[in-house]
Amino acid sequence: MKYMQRLGKALMLPVAVLPAAAILMGIGYWIDPSGWGGNNQIAAFLIKSGSAIIDKLPIIFAVGVAYGLSDDQDGAASLSGLVAFLVVTTLLSSSSVAMLTGVKVEAVNAAFAKIDNAFIGILSGVIGGLIYNKFHKTKLPDALAFFSGKRSAPIVTSVIMMGVSLILLFVWPVVYSALVAFGTWMSGMGALGAGLFGFFNRLLIPTGLHHALNSVFWFDVIGISDITNFWAGTGVKGVTGMYQAGFFPVMMFGLVGAALAMYQTASPDRKKITGSLMLAAGFASFFTGVTEPLEFSFMFVAPALYLVHAVLTGVSLFVAATLHTTAGFGFSAGFVDYVLSFRLPLANQPYLLIVIGIVYFFIYYFLFKFLITKFNLKTPGRETDIEEFAESDIDDKEFGAMAALILEGLGGVDNIASTDHCVTRLRLEVVDPSKVDDAKIKRANIRGIMKPGKNSVQVIVGPQVQFVYDEFKKLVK
Repeated sequence: MKYMQRLGKALMLPVAVLPAAAILMGIGYWIDPSGWGGNNQIAAFLIKSGSAIIDKLPIIFAVGVAYGLSDDQDGAASLSGLVAFLVVTTLLSSSSVAMLTGVKVEAVNAAFAKIDNAFIGILSGVIGGLIYNKFHKTKLPDALAFFSGKRSAPIVTSVIMMGVSLILLFVWPVVYSALVAFGTWMSGMGALGAGLFGFFNRLLIPTGLHHALNSVFWFDVIGISDITNFWAGTGVKGVTGMYQAGFFPVMMFGLVGAALAMYQTASPDRKKITGSLMLAAGFASFFTGVTEPLEFSFMFVAPALYLVHAVLTGVSLFVAATLHTTAGFGFSAGFVDYVLSFRLPLANQPYLLIVIGIVYFFIYYFLFKFLITKFNLKTPGRETDIEEFAESDIDDKEFGAMAALILEGLGGVDNIASTDHCVTRLRLEVVDPSKVDDAKIKRANIRGIMKPGKNSVQVIVGPQVQFVYDEFKKLVK
């Protein structure tokens, strides 16, 4: 589970590239919505620039995941991921498989025509990152010293990927067939399949496994490629985008309603600090579609609410798909992507998503408020621990001071076993859990603390976590 969470964090690096493609293609289609660049040179330039990113997502995944999984975030890890991807996609291309098996290209299993996909990109990144971590400190005899250390990682990766490719020669057709069957089963259910996808997408977020599910429907693993086809304008109007559209009402409106409900149900003496948290998290969800600050604020303290959230997300995708209203995103279903996709060729009645969203705002607001008060759920501002959201003298831009206080609350440098971070949280392992002072950490102007394991501590900082992490690493070193 811990490794899957780390993989989820690593995947966020390549996913973060998507907004660039979304902005470029969105503006291009906005300029030339009917010709798709054929009637305007500027539009063509922008659209093709964006497609350069979208069309090469598998390589971006291979490089980005390897980098994200490396212990020291070194470029040599990215090179290992790239080498892994190039070896496997070359050896398992249809023409190579035809030579290896002694059959004509036409007789090669169709799975190998799809070997250049996001799944293989992620797999290559994982293997490249693991090999880098294992071999980047390898010392060779003096005669081979040039190939020691970090240079050895891509070399070892190329050799190991030859073996992996041989395994995939037999395994990939089976895996591909299973993925096709799963995707076909769910996509064949039409609007209901879209709803199930939305439900499991949210439900799997705590584990990080939602990325695997997303790759089946959003990228070209089994041919659905909902994001790519929607932005490229290749698909069926009112259908392509059905695995994206339903997220807009949830992220732009529903979760904002949930934030308002949690603010209003907070204890009177904690409304100020809770309001600050909910305002910032709600704005991030609405404007950019970044929902982690909000979702993690109640995911573990009130899991029943999170289950309700997952169900409502599934219902939203089902309703949007039933009405054939579509919009798409390059990063997430926030206001920015909504505006950029509004005039895309395959956008269909996107204004209906605003109507659904307004309804969802009130559904989330009243349902969350009822459940919180009815069952006395310990959402932000309602905790029994008075220190949970204590006021802090540290400004949320004083990253060095925040890091220092967090480190002190964790028991000092000697008590830190490992450090990492994701989009909003510091992920830490401590030597002695009894030395952790929660109250002191909470005074560092953070969002909260989670302890998923005996020695695991997760400090929820928010979107500024990268800067706090950088300062924290300096102190630990």
